[in-house]
Amino acid sequence: MAELNTVARPYTKAAFEYALDKGNLDQWSAMLSIAAQAAQDSEMALVLGNPALTSEQKAELIIAVCEKHLDEAGTNFVSLLAENQRLALLPEIFAQFENLKANQTQSVELKVTTAFDLTEQQQQNLTQALGKKLGREVSMTTEVDKSILGGVVIRTEDLVIDGSVRARIAKLAEAMNS
Repeated sequence: MAELNTVARPYTKAAFEYALDKGNLDQWSAMLSIAAQAAQDSEMALVLGNPALTSEQKAELIIAVCEKHLDEAGTNFVSLLAENQRLALLPEIFAQFENLKANQTQSVELKVTTAFDLTEQQQQNLTQALGKKLGREVSMTTEVDKSILGGVVIRTEDLVIDGSVRARIAKLAEAMNS
């Protein structure tokens, strides 16, 4: 997995810098999303893994599937990836691109798990508090998991804040067993 990150990073950086320079971050995000979805498709993965196809044919296939979503620069990017036999990196490039975009726009997506549904006011209060704490604009999705008993679990890609009752009980049990 770390190797994919490393190999994808220069392509991601080049695409991000180009998109940032042109003011097309959202457009590039959409293009990479569609191309990544196409590359991840199980049938497409079989075709892209076919050694009988040339790099050009593989690029043409991805471009044909994503045609109405790719501009000229996006088409050139897919062709470059195919030429370097890196089409399989599209999902990783998209993920890295989204991280760079979030850092650039100072936003973060959170997944909040609670034992019970949050009211609209509670969601707004939590979003504001987390925005201040993280120093970013926060967008939040919520889910209910009764097994946490109470409290809240907040997740981003690189941060987990577990304020659930279940976690506190586990910590107490561990302390008692020590």
